[in-house]
Amino acid sequence: MSKEDEAGLGFAVRWIQQALITAYANNCPLRPAKNGRTSLKWTSELESLRREVRRLFNRCRADSKSCSWELYRKAQRRCRKEVRKASKETRRTFCSSVNNLPMSARLHRTLSRDPKIRLGSLLAPTGERTQSEGETLDLLLATHFPNSVAEEGGVVPAAARRATRVDWRVAARIINHRRVE
Repeated sequence: MSKEDEAGLGFAVRWIQQALITAYANNCPLRPAKNGRTSLKWTSELESLRREVRRLFNRCRADSKSCSWELYRKAQRRCRKEVRKASKETRRTFCSSVNNLPMSARLHRTLSRDPKIRLGSLLAPTGERTQSEGETLDLLLATHFPNSVAEEGGVVPAAARRATRVDWRVAARIINHRRVE
C-alpha cells in the first residue's frame, strides 16, 4: 500500500468517524437523568412552618424554659402534620395521573419496563419443564392456539416483531373486554 493510499484511507476513516459522532450528537442530545420520583410540593406555607419551628427551637435552646419547649413541640407537631398532608396529596395526584393514562399506554409502560426480560421455562402437561426458548414458544403456541402449526426455521424479521399501533389497540380492546366480564 502506498503512502498516498494510506493517507487517503486515514482521511476517509476520520471523515466517517466524525460523521458518525456528529449524527449521534444531533440525534441523541444529552438530557439530565431522571430517577422517576416525584417530590413533595414544598409550598410557602410549609416553608413558613419550618422557619417557625426552627426559630422556636433556637429560642428554647437559649432560655431553656419548659413553656418554650411546649410551644416548640406544638409547632413541630403541626409542621409534621402539614408535611404528611402535603405528601399524601402529592401521592394522590400522582396515582390519579397514572390511572388517567389510556389502557394501551399503561400496557406499553408495563411491557417496556425491562427490555431484557426473557422467556423462562414452563411446565408442560407431561410434567416436564421446557429446556429452551423454542420449546417454551412451541408450548405457548400449542396451548393458546391449538389448531395452528409452527413453521420450522421461520425467521421473523425485526420489523415484524415490533408492536405497531394496531397491536396496542387490539391489546387495549382485549384488556377492556376482560374488565367488563
